[in-house]
Amino acid sequence: MKTSLDDHLAENVVVIELQGKSSIADYMIIASGRGSRQIIAMADHLLQVLKSHGQIGITPEGIKQGDWVLIDGGDIIVHLFRPEVREFYNLEKMWNVEILENDISSG
Repeated sequence: MKTSLDDHLAENVVVIELQGKSSIADYMIIASGRGSRQIIAMADHLLQVLKSHGQIGITPEGIKQGDWVLIDGGDIIVHLFRPEVREFYNLEKMWNVEILENDISSG
């Protein structure tokens, strides 16, 4: 998934390990896009990647607006934000966990 985000020029990609800290997922990926169109394009591509890996029935939240898109990929949850929305919610601080760089396998 991170490779897909990199290919679509996602900015400030952060991977947070949730194993042992939460039962909602093993990892959370947070990334920014420059605008709503880019975020929607990133989300559409991630959905295709997930489908190609056997994930079915994924319904992203917020994809019509493109300010904040949430994709629940099972073991990995992805948040895509416009920069100002990301700064407002500041999920990295909320989770207050060690941030991993490039530790999730490509997808």
